[in-house]
Amino acid sequence: MPFVLFVDKNLTSSNFKNTMCQYNPKIDIVFKKLFGSEENNDLLLGLVNAILPEERKITTLTLRNPYNLPDYLNAKLSILDIKAHDEKGEQYDIEMQIAEQSFYGKRALYYWGKLYCEQIEKAEDYEKLSKTIVISFIDFDYFHDDQEYFRGVGLADMRNGKVYKQTDYLELYFVEMEKFTKHHPDIKTALDRWVYFLNKAKLFEKGNIPPVLAEDPVVTKALQKLDIFYFDKKEREVYEVEQKAFLNIRSTLLEAERKGIDIGIEKGIEKGIEKGIEKGIEKEKRTIAKNMKQNSLPIEMIAKFTGLTASEIETL
Repeated sequence: MPFVLFVDKNLTSSNFKNTMCQYNPKIDIVFKKLFGSEENNDLLLGLVNAILPEERKITTLTLRNPYNLPDYLNAKLSILDIKAHDEKGEQYDIEMQIAEQSFYGKRALYYWGKLYCEQIEKAEDYEKLSKTIVISFIDFDYFHDDQEYFRGVGLADMRNGKVYKQTDYLELYFVEMEKFTKHHPDIKTALDRWVYFLNKAKLFEKGNIPPVLAEDPVVTKALQKLDIFYFDKKEREVYEVEQKAFLNIRSTLLEAERKGIDIGIEKGIEKGIEKGIEKGIEKEKRTIAKNMKQNSLPIEMIAKFTGLTASEIETL
């Protein structure tokens, strides 16, 4: 996974003088401001259409919770995500998650259920319910069965795999960015370009957009937006805290893996690797959470970033 190693080595402020984008689009506040602002509606539309099947491309998206700093700092989970609906009334929840969470599938289902139920005020208004779609960009290996970086999950008949229109109201899409290892010749689809952008935007040199991205006007616009991105003082402070947490999580993961491998080799068992990794990551998550808490960031935001529960954070 060359990108993960590269991030920890190079993502420091002193190395960005010649890079095009001063902000990392994976960081929560950047992702939300870039794709969750009304003036960038075309970027969100392009991102969502890159996820949906070709025959279901949409023409409009209306934000339900546009980005603004006070809401973000108050940080309820519904504010941290991007929520929208399309011209057919179908609901979308789009999230960036960089902290590894073993229970993330349950969380995605919870988001789906919450957004699905929010469509009606009374339980009897079932006819008002529309399809609800949760799109998760996750920066860790969650599905360990293969190296496919993208998958969609819905309701289907367990006997024959058929999808029925009577129950076709749930869709979960997972984009595992850590599994994305494609290079220029292999990048073919719109989703390939978006994930390449999210993974690598911080590394592109000024005036040197990779041709594979330059041919996509929407992704090119996203790069240009990042290049001229403006954060006020408070936004910058939040970004720096989140960026530091991101880098610490990355470096801790690599260090824990290295130590775990050493322990495993010494003991001759695979369990040593797992134990070393888990111990190192858990310790660093608590350190990061404590630092974020000291910076007065909301509990919900800290939980999302570190994977710790609210009760665990409150005891720090």
